[in-house]
Amino acid sequence: MNDPAKNIIVGITGASGVIYGLELLRVLKTLHLDTHLVITPAGRLNFQVETDFSPEEAEKLATWVHDNDDLTAPIASGSCLTGGMVVIPCSIKTLSAIANSYSASLLVRAADVTLKERRPLVLVVRETPLHLGHLELLQRAAAMGAIILPPMPAFYHRPRTIDDLIHQTLGKILDSLHIPHRLFRRWGEK
Repeated sequence: MNDPAKNIIVGITGASGVIYGLELLRVLKTLHLDTHLVITPAGRLNFQVETDFSPEEAEKLATWVHDNDDLTAPIASGSCLTGGMVVIPCSIKTLSAIANSYSASLLVRAADVTLKERRPLVLVVRETPLHLGHLELLQRAAAMGAIILPPMPAFYHRPRTIDDLIHQTLGKILDSLHIPHRLFRRWGEK
């Protein structure tokens, strides 16, 4: 944990799209970045519902794994230096807790610490359609400093697979964290 910019917190919640979190962990590992991982109980369930992967496979990709109930974990304190946090996917329940500083779990406490320390917090919110309450929560989180980055696929890079679509979103996340990558072809690149 020598270089704080090389420590990224990854939170996986119960929103649809846990594959995004798993793939982010894979990418961060290939980039030789250390990760702190927190998976909520609903996130664990979604691995079974949505993928052929287990939460344990995600945990093997992380440098440190923390239980969502462990409010004594290092990432619950601002003295634990990190390069930021990504909640991927981010459920509306988790968004609501973050937007209201309701730190009853480690994932939300780590997000709150990330905001208070003015570090990047990327929320990959997975819900559609959105009603006014959701939009107000997104606005509140953004006003607090969160980066709202829903997984909205782009097509200018001519994706051919689901992985291409996932990696474009992951590339936008890495851009938000100022982490260099080559996950997708940028606009205007040949």
